Amino acid sequence: MVPAGCENAVPPRKPSTPDRDPREILVIKPSSLGDVVHTLPAVALLKRRWPDAHLHWLINPEWAPLLEGNPYVDEAILFPRQELRGGRGLLRIAPWARGLRGRVRPDLIVDFQGLLRSALIARLCLVDGGQIVGMGDAREGAPFFYHRKADMRGFDHAVDRCFAIVAALGIPISQPLEWPLPEGQPPAGFAETPPFVLLHPFARGTGKSLSAADATILCRALAPMRVVLAGRSEESVAPLGNVEDLLNRTSLAELIWLIRRAAFVVSVDSGPMHIAAALTSRLLAIHTWTDPREYGPYQPEAWIWKDGALFQAGARRDGANRQPAVDMSAVAQFLRTQVAL
Repeated sequence: MVPAGCENAVPPRKPSTPDRDPREILVIKPSSLGDVVHTLPAVALLKRRWPDAHLHWLINPEWAPLLEGNPYVDEAILFPRQELRGGRGLLRIAPWARGLRGRVRPDLIVDFQGLLRSALIARLCLVDGGQIVGMGDAREGAPFFYHRKADMRGFDHAVDRCFAIVAALGIPISQPLEWPLPEGQPPAGFAETPPFVLLHPFARGTGKSLSAADATILCRALAPMRVVLAGRSEESVAPLGNVEDLLNRTSLAELIWLIRRAAFVVSVDSGPMHIAAALTSRLLAIHTWTDPREYGPYQPEAWIWKDGALFQAGARRDGANRQPAVDMSAVAQFLRTQVAL
C-alpha cells in the first residue's frame, strides 16, 4: 500500500538493496524539530527491513527527547551543533567524526539532512565497503558524497522525501506508517479536565505567527471553551478567564503530553504542529505563506487554513504564496463544530 499523499509520487527509477545486510546503520538528521518528526516513519521502515542492524541516529541535543522509547532506534548520538557551526566548525568536523568512528562503525549511512556538513560527516564515518544514500537534489554539493542518490521527482511533501530515500534502498513504503513519539509528561499541576483546545499561535519563522491580537480574539471567541496556550514567544496574549497561559513554561515532553490529550490542536506552521500531525487528526494547521503540500499535516483527515479557505489535508489544495489575514471568527466557528462544549 502507498501512504496517504504518496499516490501520485514518482518512485525512484532503479531501487536496489545493498550488496549485503548492513550491520550498523547511521541516520543523520540532527534538526529541526519538524524535520525530525517527518523522518520517523522512514527510519521505522529502515529498521523493520534490517531488524538485526544496530541503528544510530545523529541528532541535536534539544530534539533527542523525541527519540526516547523509540523501538527502532538503538542509540541516539548527540550532535555538538554549537561546536561545529560556521567556517571554524567545518575545520572541527574531521577530528570529531574520527572520534565518533572510533565507537560507531556504520556500513550504511542514510543522510536525511542533505547538506555539506551532514554529507561530510557521513563520508568520514563510513567504514570501508559501506554506502551512503541521500537525496539526489540535496544542497551544497552533498550528492557528490553519496553512493546512491534518490530520485526526488514527484516527492513534494517532507515526509514523502524521506520515503524516497528509503525506496532508493529497495524498501517498500507500506502501511501502517509509524510515528513512535514518546508519551510525554503532564505539566506540573495541570488538570486534564475539562476538555481543552491547545493553541500554538507563535513560530520562529518570519511571517508564520499569528499576532498577539489575533490570538486574543480567537481565545475570546471560543469562550467559555477552555483554551491552553503553549509554545515559545516574547509576545503575550491578554489574560482571559477561559485561557491557561503556558507560553514559555513547557518542556518538549510536556508539549507532547498536551497535544495527545487536547480535544483539538490549533497551530501555525511549526515543529509543534508537525508533532500534532503525527499524533492526531484533531488538528487545524494555519499556513500563511508556507505551502501545505510540502509542509502541511500529513494525515489526510487533519484540517488546514490557507488563503482564506478551510479544507482537509487530503484535498491537497494549491498553496499559492499569498498571506491574507486569518479570519479568527471563522476559525472559532469551525472549532465549535468540532469540540463539544
